[in-house]
Amino acid sequence: MKNVLVIDVGGSNIKIGMRGKPVLKIPSGKNMTAARMAAAVLKSIDGWKYDAVSIGFPGAVRNGKPAHEPHNLSGGWMRFNYRKAFRRPVRIVNDAAMQALGAYKGGCMLFLGLGTGLGSALIVDGVLMPLELAHLPYREGKSYEDYVGLRGLQRLGRRKWTGHVEKVVELLANALRADDVVLGGGQTKKLKKLPASIRLSTNQSAMRGGLTLWNPDERFQRKRGS
Repeated sequence: MKNVLVIDVGGSNIKIGMRGKPVLKIPSGKNMTAARMAAAVLKSIDGWKYDAVSIGFPGAVRNGKPAHEPHNLSGGWMRFNYRKAFRRPVRIVNDAAMQALGAYKGGCMLFLGLGTGLGSALIVDGVLMPLELAHLPYREGKSYEDYVGLRGLQRLGRRKWTGHVEKVVELLANALRADDVVLGGGQTKKLKKLPASIRLSTNQSAMRGGLTLWNPDERFQRKRGS
């Protein structure tokens, strides 16, 4: 089994973890480039020993690389040499997809990440399908992310934002015929109450997901209800 360093890149924080280690957080934001991320991570984990790296990227990933520069961070992510920076093999996936992997229990699961933006992924019978729903139109010329991401929370206030979260979850779950819905991301802390059919994910789901990218024998082993 490979010892995997897992890096979950978000618009507000970067979470770093590894089996047997506590999850660390580094502030990110509009000035965070890929090079600054790598330097900050390496400084934070001085002395950690790992065989491979999994990175959850907040955007589309194609052929193992970021397909575009992230909306909520600075630039330099598409062309950065991650393997050279970490001196280990690196696998990059969409951040919502990585967290979805760690939260999956079977069937058709929709994962929505309520963070700075809106992450999304679908897993059907063990097959992972990263989605890009954040910038699709929702209402009044604004996107799903404009309503249920951090900007929506700040603009609408918690009560109205919660109402839109519930509507968006219902709309997307019905459209994608999901029988299991999981919410993750830092803004889930603002939700006071959830429908019984919705589960909450934690940072540990992203860590588990990053581990399974290099250790496929562990993938999807947890059963529903465990």
